[in-house]
Amino acid sequence: MAAVWKRVRRERQIWLLCLPMIVWVLMFSYYPMYGLLISFQNYVPGHSMFSNWVGFDNFIRFFHEPNFLQIMRNTLVISGLNLLFGFPAPILLALLLNEVKGRAFKKTIQSLSYIPYFISWVVVANILITMLGSDGVLNDILIKLGFIDEPLAFLTNGNYFWGILVSSNVWKDMGFSAIIYLSAMAGIDKEQYEAGRVDGLGRFGLIRHITVPGIRSTAVLLFILAIGGILNAGFEQQLLIGNPLTQDHYEVIDTYVYRFGVQLGNYSYGTAVGLMKSLIGLVLVFIANRLSKRYMESSIF
Repeated sequence: MAAVWKRVRRERQIWLLCLPMIVWVLMFSYYPMYGLLISFQNYVPGHSMFSNWVGFDNFIRFFHEPNFLQIMRNTLVISGLNLLFGFPAPILLALLLNEVKGRAFKKTIQSLSYIPYFISWVVVANILITMLGSDGVLNDILIKLGFIDEPLAFLTNGNYFWGILVSSNVWKDMGFSAIIYLSAMAGIDKEQYEAGRVDGLGRFGLIRHITVPGIRSTAVLLFILAIGGILNAGFEQQLLIGNPLTQDHYEVIDTYVYRFGVQLGNYSYGTAVGLMKSLIGLVLVFIANRLSKRYMESSIF
């Protein structure tokens, strides 16, 4: 303990700089956690926080819900598709941008690629409605080209919902996530590329043997964090793009918690479901980190 305090005194300037953020995290991230107690209660607003204990009844209730399997299916499918297509997309974009030689052109493409990240989901939903609605742009183009005779119900047919949602997620996040990989590529020693060219490696050989291994640790870190969020299948996009006709395909854990916990006032039940989702995510992070450390010799802790 003495050694810890000695180190703190030695690095006191750094700790003073970090102090405001530490206080912020404690106040807004850790202090509200006491509210998780209501997941073990039948909480009524205005009553004591330490009454009406029901144990694990709220957790058990979720597993007995009639649409439990449907909610878990939608959550895992949407999250799995986001991970399958959304994780490699920024890596591929970063690799392509890294090969662009024109500095001005590269900066322009990079800026255009991460602008969608800052667009609100409300705006994105309106763009999708304009493009994919029954009288939208895409249907007009398909009809004029003779591919279809009548408009397709892209937004009211559940069979299209997962594809539309995942595509919009990838489009929105791909450019911003690519910045992380571009930063990792910028840290690769340029002499390795020179040595690779001397050894006869072409452009694809340099990517395979130098660039990809150089960003592997970054990719592993982000993949482990993505595994931890496997149950975070989205929230805003489902509520904005979805409708009663596609509810069987868009209802995920977060939207379910919103409906039961906020709209219907079942605060204890909603908190219990949310807490269970977070705990599962935490366990998945530890498992993914352990597997990564064992088989890839890379981990986050």
